[in-house]
Amino acid sequence: MTRRTVDIHSHFVPDFYRTALIDAGHDHPDGIKGIPEWNQRLALDSMDRLDIDVAVLSISSPGVHFGDDAKAAELARAVNEEAARLKEANPDRFGFFASLPLPDIDASIAEARFALDELHADGIVLETNHHGMYLGDERLEAVYAEVSARSSVIFIHPTSAPGAEHLALGYPRPMLEFMFETTRSVTNMILSGVLERHRDARVVVPHAGAALSVLANRIELLLPLLTPPGGHVPPSMREALRSLHFDLAGAPVDELLTALLSVADPDNIHYGSDYPFTPADACVGLKKKLDGTSTLDGELRQRILSENSLRLFPRLRTAQAP
Repeated sequence: MTRRTVDIHSHFVPDFYRTALIDAGHDHPDGIKGIPEWNQRLALDSMDRLDIDVAVLSISSPGVHFGDDAKAAELARAVNEEAARLKEANPDRFGFFASLPLPDIDASIAEARFALDELHADGIVLETNHHGMYLGDERLEAVYAEVSARSSVIFIHPTSAPGAEHLALGYPRPMLEFMFETTRSVTNMILSGVLERHRDARVVVPHAGAALSVLANRIELLLPLLTPPGGHVPPSMREALRSLHFDLAGAPVDELLTALLSVADPDNIHYGSDYPFTPADACVGLKKKLDGTSTLDGELRQRILSENSLRLFPRLRTAQAP
């Protein structure tokens, strides 16, 4: 079977996770209207509407840690085992990124090993910050080492920054703050040298790279200010952006897509729907725009919709092999 579309930015909300969100006071996570309805049937129906053959599932913001380390570890294990069950029941339709109980480092290392080695997760998901721990934080080095040792994938997802309710000026955080938060955290990840130290980990940045593509020149211009005389020069943003992977969840056509193509390797760009936090009808409209944009020729469009993701996740290529 020829796969039409691979969706690497697709969320799942099992009932027990919904209950955990509500119990922790996240019934309107990140200021959105409410937790969207999700179940396997709805997910598969939406995938069929979008011509998606396989979706890589992940838990969205605010993740699994709501203040209690032990409960976070239990919830991470539960969502990862549920994702593995969905994948096992539908190996040609689902993959998944494992959740970790960060900022608890020791429990997160243990969960990463279990999820990648025993559950055969397709990678891990990291929020842009975990209770203020950003992606360049040296405490995450051991987590990055586990992923890099397996040449696995890190999928980044935005979450609310500390103090986001004030910063967002009353707007839902996904509207603006998620884009700035992604830009802030990925810049921190790059300039702290994470990508240089862990070259075998493949990193996916969501939402067409947020504002990274339009701020790359400004960051490069100011890098000398970060370099003491005779000191280590921070990594190049432009080189890092060529090595990173990006998904096109959200509304990237055409301005943001054009900017992304100016800094990214076209072989590292992937389709993402952001379902169900983006409702199915909106996903259909956004995919029609992507299918019809003159910014992409037919060959590049097909690479973005499937071939790039099949290289990133070879298992998906064989899942539907005859």
